[in-house]
Amino acid sequence: MAGPIIAITENIFGNLDPALGELARLNPTIRMSKSTGGDDILAVAKDADAILVTYAKLPRDLLLQLTNCKAIGRFGLGVDNIDLPTCKEKGIAVNYVPDYCIHEVSDHTVALLLSLIRKIPLANRLVQAGRWEMPAVKPITRITGTVLGLLGFGHIPRLVVPKAKAFGMEVIAYDPYCDKKLFADTGVESVDLDTLYKRSDYVSVHAPLTPQTRGLLNADAFGKMKKGVYIVNTARGPLIDEPALIAALDAGQVGGAALDVVTVEPLDKDSKLLGRDNVIITPHTAFYSIEALNELQRKCAADVARVLSGEKAVYPISA
Repeated sequence: MAGPIIAITENIFGNLDPALGELARLNPTIRMSKSTGGDDILAVAKDADAILVTYAKLPRDLLLQLTNCKAIGRFGLGVDNIDLPTCKEKGIAVNYVPDYCIHEVSDHTVALLLSLIRKIPLANRLVQAGRWEMPAVKPITRITGTVLGLLGFGHIPRLVVPKAKAFGMEVIAYDPYCDKKLFADTGVESVDLDTLYKRSDYVSVHAPLTPQTRGLLNADAFGKMKKGVYIVNTARGPLIDEPALIAALDAGQVGGAALDVVTVEPLDKDSKLLGRDNVIITPHTAFYSIEALNELQRKCAADVARVLSGEKAVYPISA
């Protein structure tokens, strides 16, 4: 007997074998959308039992047209592309995978920070251009004894802590929603936001993107930081007010930035963030490893299968 209909909005993985393996017990009918456009998604999802989505937008007007949807699985950490209040209104269970790439992103965070501090990309560019000029990378300051401020203290920043401490950094963090015991367990001082700005030599952004956190790092925030502070962002681009960051870089208030995410991706070719020796940008790759993407597919699809089978999801989202 045919099982549920499951619509997939896009396939960024090359193949969906790990996800399809988790869904196989349902004997589902799989429908793949031609594109991430709303009309194409509706063509496959209107009467579907579930949707698997990565980057496609699922806004209210689209969700209201779904006639049979019981579950939405997000291949990823965030759910800002899904209208959660409408899902709650319609009784659609939403799940995500908050822990699939935490090792990769924490590694990438530290790699970006070390590359920024030690000016490795700049030094490499000079050597590749035939310039063996150590003075060109001056000044570089010692890492041991510096302060790393973590803006957010979820899974990823908690994994950053031992990696940063291995290089002799003191770690402080701001997260008003985090259990204070987690700070104590990891040996990290919990501070308020202004204190984090004031004390940190480096600020690493790990907050979720919400209406309250959008543009959190703005001109006012940069003005409260140490002159020459380094900024790292492996979370969401819009957490940083980019014009304010550019102005702070120009003024020397921010000494450098390492960004895996930007407000609009891909980054515009004319962006004023480009062409700077003190800015490192990677194309939203912090999450990536072969193992991470396989884990992502399995966990997301397994939760959708659980919901459609009347079981509880492991990683539910509540609006």
